[in-house]
Parts: sequence; C-alpha cells; structure tokens
Amino acid sequence: MEDTYYEFGTSADRWDRAQLFFEAKEYLTAARILGGLVQEVPEQVAPRLLLARAYYHSARLGKAETQLREVLKRDPVEDYARLMLGRTLERQGRQSEADTHLRMVQAMAGDLGPELLAQEQRTQG
Repeated sequence: MEDTYYEFGTSADRWDRAQLFFEAKEYLTAARILGGLVQEVPEQVAPRLLLARAYYHSARLGKAETQLREVLKRDPVEDYARLMLGRTLERQGRQSEADTHLRMVQAMAGDLGPELLAQEQRTQG
C-alpha cells in the first residue's frame, strides 16, 4: 500500500486523526493509522485497544482477538478489553471461550457490570 497524508505527522497527530476516523466509522482507515502507532509504541494500551475496536467493527475478528489478547497480556484487569474479547469470541461462534471472559468481566466489574455493558452498546452504535 502506498503512504497517504494521514499516516504522517507526530504520534499525537496520528492518534488524533485515528480517533476522528474511528468516530466517523471509517474503521479500516483508523486501523491503518493505529497499526503504525502500535508498532511505534507497543507498550501503550490505548492505541492497541482502539485498533482492536476498529478491527472488531470492520469484522476483522481474528485481528481484533490478537490485539485484545495483547492488551490483556499487558493489562490483565482491563475490563473493557476483556468484554470486547468475549464479544469477539461470540461473533466467531466460540461461545464457551467467550463465556469465560464475560464471567470474568462481571466478577471484576461487580455492580458496574450493567454500566460496562451499557457503555459497550453506546460505543457499538
């Protein structure tokens, strides 16, 4: 693929641009920008999590799963990543694996479980 204008600039510029593309539901473009950011700063969770979300929304579920598992390796208590992993596994027809992660989210979130699910529905809309 050839480079385009949105892949240039500082990391902060590209992060902002990726968020704008994501909010505009241009998930493939957002993923392209975020992929470069993740390579540059692999230790940061936020770009990787947004990349996973972009993959999820563009039905690139295997790639979403890979990024979510990497997020959870780096931050095992990232409940939103665990919830997304559960939903990603569900969409792949892997319900028993999904149930494990979804139960963990519920246990981690406690009373916040319904709130977290509501947040997920808002971001998926």
